[in-house]
Amino acid sequence: MAQRDDPTRPLFMISIAAELAAMHPQTLRLYERRGLVQPRRSAKNTRLYSQADVDRLQRIQELTELGLNLAGVERVLALEAQVAAMSDEVAHLETRLARAADELRAAVRAAERSTRRDLVPVSHMAVVRVGKRRR
Repeated sequence: MAQRDDPTRPLFMISIAAELAAMHPQTLRLYERRGLVQPRRSAKNTRLYSQADVDRLQRIQELTELGLNLAGVERVLALEAQVAAMSDEVAHLETRLARAADELRAAVRAAERSTRRDLVPVSHMAVVRVGKRRR
């Protein structure tokens, strides 16, 4: 991915990020203290926000507008992150399962090719009776 297209690349100072998220800069500082966002710092210790940070700020705003307090927002964001991680894991496991199923089908085909299913000639043999025949 090109660096310019990276949504985690820090680009915006706090005033620009606040404007993009339609919030007051002090709100961004509060969210940072609460651990809801973690902007990077420049060499001069200036907060720098990425597009992903701005998107997260907008999500926080949506949740607070729904009536959640910051503790609720923290919990929802944690659960959303957990769901995303689990979705990634499910996709990974589905890929592994499909690969294993393909390998198993190939092994079954190979086993079927290795065993012949035609008739085997049998020489005439004498039939030998063992024991008494019951009526």
